[in-house]
Amino acid sequence: PPPPPPPPPAPVCNTGPYIVFFDWDQSNLRPDAASVLDNAVAQYSNCGTAKVMLAGHADKSGSAKYNVGLSERRNTTVRSYLESKGVAGGAIATEAFGETAPLVQTADGEREPQNRRVEVTYGPNSGM
Repeated sequence: PPPPPPPPPAPVCNTGPYIVFFDWDQSNLRPDAASVLDNAVAQYSNCGTAKVMLAGHADKSGSAKYNVGLSERRNTTVRSYLESKGVAGGAIATEAFGETAPLVQTADGEREPQNRRVEVTYGPNSGM
């Protein structure tokens, strides 16, 4: 008899980043965020027990202290969404960068939509 077929390949763990953007001075999810986060959750199921890291960011339009708090609120919103979709809260770590790690360099006080974000990543160097 012919040999058995080879086993299917293991699913690939796409570690991200999955980036969710926010409106100015807001921490609520925009309508386009759900599809990004749903994709992140679907990919997470291929990652076994990987740790999850949420990195919150803000633009430079507020004070540095305020922007760290805003980044924390954005992380909390994304964490709540991921947990509601089945990602274990204990697997999620967060860090609020405020305005210190922009995607787009700007002058202090400038509003930049791409800097108002949370980045979701998985894997060995993510999370705790």
